[in-house]
Amino acid sequence: MLKLDFNSDLGENFGLYKLGDDTAVLSQISSANVACGFHAGDPQTIAATVRNAVANGVSVGAHPGFQDLQGFGRRAIQMSHGEIYNLTVYQVGAVKAFAEAAGSRLAHVKAHGALYNMAAKDLGMARALAEAVHDVDSSLVFFGLAGSELVRAGREAGLHVAEEVFADRSYQADGSLTPRGQPGAMITDVDTAISQVLRMVREGVVRSQQGVDVPVKADTLCIHGDQPGAATFARDIRAALIAEGIDIRPPQATYEYR
Repeated sequence: MLKLDFNSDLGENFGLYKLGDDTAVLSQISSANVACGFHAGDPQTIAATVRNAVANGVSVGAHPGFQDLQGFGRRAIQMSHGEIYNLTVYQVGAVKAFAEAAGSRLAHVKAHGALYNMAAKDLGMARALAEAVHDVDSSLVFFGLAGSELVRAGREAGLHVAEEVFADRSYQADGSLTPRGQPGAMITDVDTAISQVLRMVREGVVRSQQGVDVPVKADTLCIHGDQPGAATFARDIRAALIAEGIDIRPPQATYEYR
């Protein structure tokens, strides 16, 4: 039986600012990437999201990003590798503490937004992220874009690595995600998303915007919690996976990584 983790980026409220329907999405996924307070989130939101995840039997992960509330962590910021290491330790440590306070444990780490996309191509940045995760807790699963430098750096650091694919994003011929500012970057039709997901999981390829099939390894599948209609996307994608006989489980209980 094929096995797949299904994750979503959640806990992205901040103060009076509300984003997404986390409760509805949590009922469909197996892993939650919880915003750590830098690109979104605050202590109250982190605590509530972690408790909600635990109550739903969903694995808790940290989702560190650049310190950029105004840009939602999606603006490129130039930082030294030492600064990236420290901002990662700081954010992962925060969500780890909330997970333990809720009677659970932190299971994985996935970088957010520009930090994720930049590190997917920059091995030095990826190594700073992976080393930070390893030094906080070497048992944590490290999520990285399938086939990217994040995957390479995570394995170099001795971490368990889950290669990630996306249901609601289109791809470029080099295996990177289409930048959000470009046409067609977001997949808004659920049937198109399901077709892409099933090819990635069953065939190990994704069709790029350039019309080329790109090889991918699908250990964990992401749906963005901030996208309009995310709860419907999550429900329909989960139903399609189950109909195909694909077992949805958190990655630490599913794969041999190394």
